[in-house]
Amino acid sequence: MISRLSAVNLSKVTRDLVQPVLPGDKLGVVEEFLPGVGTYVEDGTIYSNFTGTAKIDIRNKRVVVIPNTRMPELPKEGATVLATVTHAQEKMATMSIWKIDGKTLQNPFTAILHISSSSPRYERNMSDVCKAGDIIRARVIDMTGRIPHLTTAGRGLGVVKGFCSKCGAMLEFVNKRLQCSSCGNLERRRLAEDYGRFA
Repeated sequence: MISRLSAVNLSKVTRDLVQPVLPGDKLGVVEEFLPGVGTYVEDGTIYSNFTGTAKIDIRNKRVVVIPNTRMPELPKEGATVLATVTHAQEKMATMSIWKIDGKTLQNPFTAILHISSSSPRYERNMSDVCKAGDIIRARVIDMTGRIPHLTTAGRGLGVVKGFCSKCGAMLEFVNKRLQCSSCGNLERRRLAEDYGRFA
């Protein structure tokens, strides 16, 4: 805990007391300071919510914690995202979102695509929609639990770049067929209208 004595001593040369903190570090009590951003209160004691820098404003008696890393930017419902499929099971795929509404993220995060939200028509298996390594364009339909749930059942949505499940080469859409440019393997995906033109 940052003691009253240390705050008083430091206030002689500066208006602020600054020190590194970890989550759960005690910062003071509500009788002395007002809890600000990056803190929480339990039984009258103010604690740090993040790893970062605690800053105590001596004049205004307020304490805040500035995180060392930026908080992840979560998409809102209705946002359009680009994501790389990391794993595809029979009825669900997990993916890593790396762009939201045209803005590239510094720290990608996980999202879920369920087969019931993958296509306007009935799909029996997720492997007919997307496979690991594919890049998809999707829309966020739910943010329950701070985990984006996606849909590819809309105009402009679906796989924008696919890769062969046998050799890893890029799949080309030729004569209404999705074919590996290297080994000739034929595959099926839920494609976006601009598949093959995605840069």
